[in-house]
Amino acid sequence: MRTLKYIIFALLIGLTSGCYSFKGISIPPEAESFYVKDFVLRANNAPAQIDQLWSEALREKIRNESRLTYNEKSPDIEFEGSITSYKVIGTAPQAGNTVSLNKLTIGINVTYINNAGDGAKDNEWTQSFSFFKDFDATLDLNSVEEGFIEEIFEQLTENVFNKAFTNW
Repeated sequence: MRTLKYIIFALLIGLTSGCYSFKGISIPPEAESFYVKDFVLRANNAPAQIDQLWSEALREKIRNESRLTYNEKSPDIEFEGSITSYKVIGTAPQAGNTVSLNKLTIGINVTYINNAGDGAKDNEWTQSFSFFKDFDATLDLNSVEEGFIEEIFEQLTENVFNKAFTNW
């Protein structure tokens, strides 16, 4: 009787391990592949290659933190969208019509398409995400822009990944 309990327990763990991990990721068990379509650049004043940088950052996040494999043809899960905003605004006014802080904000629009299994289309979504980085107004944006974009993309990829795979 005791052995039967252990066997049932082991089977339950085995069955649920396909859908859940200790990271809290919940990927449909029938999903095996993903594809990130190149995002479209719709933001004014954004660096020319930012759409490619974002698309690759999202691919790497999913590739490194999920069991899904990258597949351009007939993927189970697809991501597509656009970079919708890229803004630098002053946020801390001071005397003399100057500011002491600037804020770089990047906005994206993401569509998640689920082609895996019955009822998969019920889990599809489109959502806007944005994140920002405050920086000293005396800094030359051109000299720090690449690092700031990487920091912002790190948070945005985390947010998109969580929305897609953790149901937060």
